[in-house]
Amino acid sequence: MIAADLRERVYRANRQLADSGLVHGTFGNVSGVDHDAGVCVIKPSGVDYADLTPADMVVVSLESGAVLDSALRPSSDTPTHLELYRAFRCGGIVHTHSEAATTLAQARVPLRCMGTTHADHFRGDVPVTRPLREAEIAVDYERHTGLVIVEAFRSADHSPEEIGAVLVASHGPFVWAGDPFAAVELARVLELLARMEITRRIIAPDAPPPDTCLIEKHYFRKHGAAAYYGQKR
Repeated sequence: MIAADLRERVYRANRQLADSGLVHGTFGNVSGVDHDAGVCVIKPSGVDYADLTPADMVVVSLESGAVLDSALRPSSDTPTHLELYRAFRCGGIVHTHSEAATTLAQARVPLRCMGTTHADHFRGDVPVTRPLREAEIAVDYERHTGLVIVEAFRSADHSPEEIGAVLVASHGPFVWAGDPFAAVELARVLELLARMEITRRIIAPDAPPPDTCLIEKHYFRKHGAAAYYGQKR
């Protein structure tokens, strides 16, 4: 069986996503990638999380998107994942329709960095993409979803390494990290931050953002060469 270890890890990450409460029914998916081998492994389309096995995970070519070893169809979001892997060089991607983050995506507003909880994980606002054009929806819709995410980071002052999430306009969140499990955890954090931001907009819509120095302090005490939060491994 191709990519047996990666299949096992992606399976377990999908089960973690199901247990997180971020997905309902068969919504959402987790994928993982082996850049050296040129393969991506992703949840099969429309299969209930409770019924999944490691062997059900679908192996596709990172270059062509062709299914390499499975009797099942990969998630319909696979072309989106592939575009992100090609552009961002991450190791795991999560897509959900989690309630609060999807609410912001449907409102087409970014998730603003309004405090240290956010800055611990993202070095600035989580952006929202532009809406897809009619032609982009009509042909290769999922691939264009990936391309519009990449566009959002290339056309603005955002780093996909420092802000590992995006809100796709009228759709929902995509999150990426170094591996599938880290991506699931970051998706949990994103949903918490989205709930906090919606509440903040209700009680203090004109609240000012924190000083940049505070955002930088909290981000870099957890990330980068000078990080000092937690224990050394």
